[in-house]
Amino acid sequence: MSIQITSDSTCDLSPALLQSYGVRIIPLSVIQGGTSYKDGVDIQPADIFAHVEQGGDLPTTSAVSVGEYRALFAELSPQHEAVVHITISADFSSCYQNACIAAEEFGNVYVVDSRNLSTGHGLVVVEAALAARRGMAPDELVPFLRELTGRVEASFLIDRLDYMVKGGRCSAVAMLGANLLRLKPCIEVRDGKMGVVKKYRGAFAKCLVDYVRERLEGRTDLVPDRVFITHTTVAPETVAAVRQAVEQYGPFAEILETDAGCTVSSHCGPGTLGILFIRKA
Repeated sequence: MSIQITSDSTCDLSPALLQSYGVRIIPLSVIQGGTSYKDGVDIQPADIFAHVEQGGDLPTTSAVSVGEYRALFAELSPQHEAVVHITISADFSSCYQNACIAAEEFGNVYVVDSRNLSTGHGLVVVEAALAARRGMAPDELVPFLRELTGRVEASFLIDRLDYMVKGGRCSAVAMLGANLLRLKPCIEVRDGKMGVVKKYRGAFAKCLVDYVRERLEGRTDLVPDRVFITHTTVAPETVAAVRQAVEQYGPFAEILETDAGCTVSSHCGPGTLGILFIRKA
């Protein structure tokens, strides 16, 4: 059976991974300095960081419109027996709602809410592509993916809080206190929403190793296929130390490193890194 997997650009899968898994991406819009850009097409995280560094406001993101989804589904629906589209969490964006409205016009288009973002969303996309390759029919695939979304563990450690302050998600007083105490918040996605679950103290590189150890050490409930290390601008030696810690504490056959896209970058800024994986059923 020919099933085309599609996704919003928020899944943060690299071009090489998208090509390998045969996934088609539709980009969100990023509005920066009064101009609308296509996420990952004509704006990249480095552009956002440079704009903010020069005194510009944080960009905002705009969901894929119903019309854009309709055009994508109209192109792909006749070419495949089914199209399965996976969106960023409905709690973060209206992408899911818009995709569902567009899909009503097509009998073979299915929409799944990843209940996540970044490569937490990307993990659902990869599993969808693999299941489609195995020949799973859409009426099996969609329930499988919806159950899977509850088993994705996605979290990030943030080195600096100025982007959170600019975005109204943290007060300047809280940022000052965190800086004085050298606190690094850990943000986790739970039930489709983000929240701070812990604060680490000390140098960022040390906090990251502690974060990885606490997330992975001694666990027997992890799907061992793959884990993502996803980050914004983080020093290569720090990423290498995180990878070594993942190898030490985790059971994963494949460790994939990706750059966080514009959505995570505009919310969390440079110096953000997370590990993302799936629990067993």
